[in-house]
Amino acid sequence: MINGKQRAYLRKLANGIDAVFQIGKGGVTDVVLTQLSDALEARELIKVHILETALLDTKSTCNSIAARLGAESVQAIGSRFVIYRQSSKEKNRKIKLPRV
Repeated sequence: MINGKQRAYLRKLANGIDAVFQIGKGGVTDVVLTQLSDALEARELIKVHILETALLDTKSTCNSIAARLGAESVQAIGSRFVIYRQSSKEKNRKIKLPRV
């Protein structure tokens, strides 16, 4: 579980990155979850864009995906959301969260 200071730090980092994935009218499938998990393993912090045709609520989709992937919901604004999960591989760990 991350605290407010760490969440603010992750939001700052996410501000400069582009959306890596788009979720369309197919919604959240097992294939999408697998791809998101792989991206989290490689990058730790990813931004996802939900297309208008998906008819999904951004915040609830973000929380659902984060829970299913064992990740942390960082931010959900408009049609985009950001999630974070520390990489299990030491070589892929790029983000050092501030101490509590």
